[in-house]
Amino acid sequence: MTSPDSVREPTLDRDGVRLTVDDAVATVTLTNPAKRNAQSPALWRALVQAGRELPGTVRVVVLRGEGASFSAGLDRQAFTPEGFDGEPSFLDLARSSDAEVDRAISIYQEAFTWWRRSDLVTIAVVQGHAIGAGFQLALACDLRVVARDAQFAMREPTLGLVPDLGGTQPLVSLVGYARALEICGTGRFVQADEAERIGLANLVVPGEQLDASVTDLAAALLAAPRDALIETKALLLGASTRSYDEQRAAERAAQTRRLRDLAGIGD
Repeated sequence: MTSPDSVREPTLDRDGVRLTVDDAVATVTLTNPAKRNAQSPALWRALVQAGRELPGTVRVVVLRGEGASFSAGLDRQAFTPEGFDGEPSFLDLARSSDAEVDRAISIYQEAFTWWRRSDLVTIAVVQGHAIGAGFQLALACDLRVVARDAQFAMREPTLGLVPDLGGTQPLVSLVGYARALEICGTGRFVQADEAERIGLANLVVPGEQLDASVTDLAAALLAAPRDALIETKALLLGASTRSYDEQRAAERAAQTRRLRDLAGIGD
C-alpha cells in the first residue's frame, strides 16, 4: 500500500519516523518495515520531535506504519547486553537507581502522550501487527481505523514486564477492566473483528480501503468548527475523572465560551 504522504516533502525524517504536513492534516509514518516498525528510544525521541514540530494549522494527525505491520513493538535488541548504538541497554538501565529508571521511562512515555492534545484529533491506521509498544502507540491516538488483517497484543506481562508507555489507561477506558486484564494477562491476539466489537477499533475495512477510509474520516472531522471540536474533545477526555455535576458544570462553561464566540463577543 502506498502511503499518501509519499508525494509530499517531509518536514522530519529520522530514526524511523517521517512527518509530512498537508495544511490541516499531518501524517506521522513509521518507516522501518524491514523490522515491522520495531521501536527504540531513538524512534521515541523522533516521535516527540514530530509532535513539537506540528504547525498551528494542523487539526488532524494520522499515524501509520509502512509495510505489512503497524508496529511489532519494542525492538528486542534493547534487551541484549550491547543494546543500541549510543544508547544504554535496558539491562544497564535495570542496574540504575529507582530515580534514574523512573526518569528514563518518563522520557520514553513522552512519545505516547502528545497524541491526546485537545487541539488535535489523532487517528492510528493499523494493519498487520500492533504488539506491545505498537499496541500502546495505537492506543495513544484518539481513534483507530483498522485493516481486516490487524492483530493487537499486549505481550509485556508474558515477558515478565508491564505495559508502561501509557497504554493501560486508554485500554481500560475502551474495553473495561476485566477485558483489559484478560488481554494483558494472557498476551493473546485480538483480531480486527473482535477489536471493533469491544471498542478498540472505530472502523474495520479491507486493507485496500484504509487510505480512502482515513481520508473520509479526516474530512468529516475537519468539517466541524475547530474550536467546537477542541472543546468537545476536552469535555470527553475529562468526563471519566469528573463527577456528574462537575461534568455538567464543565459543559456549561464550554458552551458559554462557544455561544460568546459565535456571537462575536470576546472575553
